[in-house]
Amino acid sequence: MTARADPSQENPMSAQPNVGMQVTTFENPQGVDGFEFVEFAAPDAQLLHTLFPRLGFTAVARHKSKAITLYRQGECSFLVNEEPGSFAADFAARHGPSACGFAIRFNRPAADVQKTALGNGAELIPAKIDTLALQVPTILGIGGAALYMIDRYGAAGDAYENEFEYLPGVDRHPKGFGLTFIDHLTHNLYFGNMQKWSDYYERLFNFREIRYFDIKGAKTGLVSKALTAPDGMVRIPLNESADEKSQINEYLQEYKGEGIQHIAMFTDNIYDSVEAMRAQGVEFLETPDTYFEVIDMRVPNHGEDVPRLQKNKILIDADTETRTKLLLQIFTQNTIGPIFFEIIQRKGNEGFGNGNFTALFESIERDQMRRGVL
Repeated sequence: MTARADPSQENPMSAQPNVGMQVTTFENPQGVDGFEFVEFAAPDAQLLHTLFPRLGFTAVARHKSKAITLYRQGECSFLVNEEPGSFAADFAARHGPSACGFAIRFNRPAADVQKTALGNGAELIPAKIDTLALQVPTILGIGGAALYMIDRYGAAGDAYENEFEYLPGVDRHPKGFGLTFIDHLTHNLYFGNMQKWSDYYERLFNFREIRYFDIKGAKTGLVSKALTAPDGMVRIPLNESADEKSQINEYLQEYKGEGIQHIAMFTDNIYDSVEAMRAQGVEFLETPDTYFEVIDMRVPNHGEDVPRLQKNKILIDADTETRTKLLLQIFTQNTIGPIFFEIIQRKGNEGFGNGNFTALFESIERDQMRRGVL
C-alpha cells in the first residue's frame, strides 16, 4: 500500500489491514484520511438493530445523552440514531429507512477543513448542531444528508469518547464476520446532477474521477462516475440514469430523493464473511450459473475456488491491463429501504468490478422485471 501521512500512521482507526492493493494518491490539501462512520435512521429503528448483528456487527457504545447506538465490526462503524426531534429523525420521516449521514476523517483540524470547504462552495447543514449525532463540524451532503468532519483519533483521542460511553466487557473493535473498513459509498442522483456533485467533491476535497461506466441493460441503462479522495481510501461513485423506470429512478422514487445507494465493506476473506452472513439469513442478489461457466475464460489463472464462488454467488473481476489484479464482490438484496450492502475483497485491484458492473446491473434489472416494475 502507498505510504500515508504520519498522522494516519498513528491512527488506529485509519491503520487499514493489508488490503493487497496499491492505492493511488495525489495532492491532499484538506488532509482526507478515510471514512469514519455511516449514520442510519428509520421510523422503526428495530429494523437496524436486527439487521446489523446479522451482518456481523456488535453494539459497542451508546451516546451519553441521546438514543444513538454505535455498532462496529473491525474498523467499520455504524451509528443507529433514534433520537426524537433530531436531524436523523426528520431525515427518516422524509425518506423512510435511510443513511442520513456519514463522516470523513481528516488529519488537520476539522474546523479548518469546514472553513475551507465553505469558502469553496459547501453549505452548512440546515439544522442546529445539537440535533446532530456528534457535535463536530458538519456540512451538507448529497440529498441533504449530513457530512461530518472528524479530526479526533490516535494520540488526539477517540472520535466518540466525548459523547459516547463504551459498553463494559465489549470488545471495541470486534472481528465479527471479518469486515474491516468501509471501502466506498455509492450514491444515486437525479439525472443531470452528476457534474454538479462531482465538481462539489473536487472543489471541497480534491476528489478525482478514476472510473466511468455507461451501462446498457435489456431495458434500461445508467451512467456511473467513480470519484476517489486524495488519500485513495475515500471512494464515492455517483450514478444517474435518464430512463424513467431504471433501477436508479426506482431508488429515487422510493427514497424520495438522492442518497447513498449502497455501502461497500472490505474483507480479507470474502468466502468466510459471506457464508457467515448467509447463515444469519442475509439475502444476496442472484447471479445466473452461466456467469460462473466462463470465469476461467474471463479471468485466466485466477486461482479461486470456482465451485465455492458459484455456491455463494460471488463475482470475480481482474484489471484490464495485466489480468492478474483481482477483485471479489457480492451485493445484498435491499436491506434499508432501497439501500443495500456490498462485500468486497481486493487482491491488488483498485477498481469497482468493471467487468461485473453489467452483471450487477442486469441482476437488479431481472429483479425489477420479476416484481413487475419493468
